[in-house]
Amino acid sequence: MSLSKKQHVTLDEFYKMRETTEQVMEYIDGAVFMAPSPSTQHQRISGRLHAQLFQLLSQTDCEVFHAPFDVVLKNEQMDDTAIVVPDLTVICDQSGLNERNYTGIPTLIIEIVSPPNQSHDLIYKQNLYMQYGVQEYWIVNPILNTVQLYTLDDNKQYRLEDVAKDTGVIRSTVFQVFQVDIESIFA
Repeated sequence: MSLSKKQHVTLDEFYKMRETTEQVMEYIDGAVFMAPSPSTQHQRISGRLHAQLFQLLSQTDCEVFHAPFDVVLKNEQMDDTAIVVPDLTVICDQSGLNERNYTGIPTLIIEIVSPPNQSHDLIYKQNLYMQYGVQEYWIVNPILNTVQLYTLDDNKQYRLEDVAKDTGVIRSTVFQVFQVDIESIFA
């Protein structure tokens, strides 16, 4: 992801910027980040995971959304506003859901790494999601054929729960029925 030329903008300035472009943009700590267009492989992985989650969650109170869909991260402990566009977002608390976005803390977020935004997803957004209290965070890395699964521990810190590379199955700790065959998502 690339940072806009102007380092810090207000939330109002961010919304005005978005009115003039179709580019996917995020707003974190007063900075604007622009997402690169996803690759074909990225779209295939996202589609496979979305279809699986959609099917599994269809009889529950939870719902999965795919990008572009704004998530306005908000909790009682954080003063800042962060607007992110995760690749996949599972929302179980429907109270923050409206026609334009979701405001609150998703239960599960999945990011699919692409070469231009590796550090953004692997470090920056991981820390952001942890600070806001996203229960489970998956990093899908098609460059390395890996999936990393992080969960919040009792100290509100992310703990690496599981890693799968090339083969095997990775299972959600929040949604026990959600398990992913690594080979099938990278095929």
